[in-house]
Amino acid sequence: MSATAATRSATTTREPNALSIGLARASVEVRQFFRNREAVVFIFSFPLILMFIFGSVFTDTIAPGVSFRQYFVAGMIASGLMTTGFQNLAIAIPAERDDGTLKRLMGMPMPKAAYFIGKIALVVVTTVGQLLLLMVFGSLLFDLDLPSSPGRWFTFLWLVVLGSSAMTMLGVAFSSLPRNGRAAPAIVSPVAIVLQFISGVFFQYDDLPSWMQHVAALFPLKWLTQGMRSVFLPDSFARTESAGTWEHGRTALVLVVWTVGAALLAMRTFRWQRDAR
Repeated sequence: MSATAATRSATTTREPNALSIGLARASVEVRQFFRNREAVVFIFSFPLILMFIFGSVFTDTIAPGVSFRQYFVAGMIASGLMTTGFQNLAIAIPAERDDGTLKRLMGMPMPKAAYFIGKIALVVVTTVGQLLLLMVFGSLLFDLDLPSSPGRWFTFLWLVVLGSSAMTMLGVAFSSLPRNGRAAPAIVSPVAIVLQFISGVFFQYDDLPSWMQHVAALFPLKWLTQGMRSVFLPDSFARTESAGTWEHGRTALVLVVWTVGAALLAMRTFRWQRDAR
């Protein structure tokens, strides 16, 4: 090959873009996650343990054709999206900031977007795995009715996409709040637990005090749990909701607003290095 041809060949070689590097980064993220036993147990086993305990203790019928078990499992499926997106990222990213992982990545000739593509891919993998486990065990052990029509599967799909997007962006944005990795679980976990209690995951939403319902309605988990109830419970149960309907349009709007708002906040506040304070 002549020198001119070699030069032409070199200049025409396509350099990897952010997406291809991000997908390579995703492979690293997924491998590292499954090597972390504590994280795997937290993401996959903890929701199943809660579902087994609550589903075994509370067996009452709360409406014609609806048991509390079914109500609770629908809420746990919504809560699972918060666990894999918000809770997982808001705890893991500060730890990576502490051990210098983010600083090393920032120093590499790698588009910054590739790091976030890797994180998003990790959330997708863990979300799919967790949803499958919750739906299979909920169906086998607690009489959860899987979606019976294409319309309900479509509702389930857009709820997962919008809900997971909102929780992922919130996790990235919230990750800048803890001063270090050790403080992250102590700050993030209480927020997640409180949201679960006031959003109708552990208790019937319509049994909560009115002021608590209004507070919960400000956050995405309330709308996500309500949306999941529309997928897994009979349509007649919609009469027990605050508005007497499933409010799909408002649910989608709230999740989109939280996704965009959290993404904008993350763009302004995300830190690649540990705070020097």
